[in-house]
Amino acid sequence: MNSNERREAIVKKLKEENKPIKGTELASCFQVSRQVIVQDIALLRAQGINIIATPQGYVMLKRDTTKLIKTIVTKHTTYEEMKEELQIMIDHGAKIVDVIVEHSIYGEIKGILDISYKNELEEFIQKIKNDKAEPLSSLTEGVHIHTVEVPDEKAFKKMKQALMIKGYLINE
Repeated sequence: MNSNERREAIVKKLKEENKPIKGTELASCFQVSRQVIVQDIALLRAQGINIIATPQGYVMLKRDTTKLIKTIVTKHTTYEEMKEELQIMIDHGAKIVDVIVEHSIYGEIKGILDISYKNELEEFIQKIKNDKAEPLSSLTEGVHIHTVEVPDEKAFKKMKQALMIKGYLINE
């Protein structure tokens, strides 16, 4: 298999998979080094292919065109509050696409979350705790933006209301 065929196969594999694939797994699958996969991904991105690197691996985000894309501005300062905030969103049918902070030096910093279900949230929280990682919002005194996919405007309004009651939502 030449490099072009491998890149086509990588794209095909990422499109078919419903979860992120680690670079080491792709390297093993195509019998190349992880660094070759990193270079392949960079070249595919340069071609305009939307491959995202997440802590769980590479993924091609599949947009559900039946859902609305919305953004909200929220604030929290503890891990427990972060978990509760994200759980409220999930409970209202939202998929949490990302988290964004506006840093005074670096500008916009975005982290892909891609969390839709309770078990994905649990894995995310556990990884943060295991890695002793700080949430991006720690850079901005807890203020951050989430992009979410929601089923409809009614679900979005209910989700915002629930976040407001808990004190997480920052009003526009």
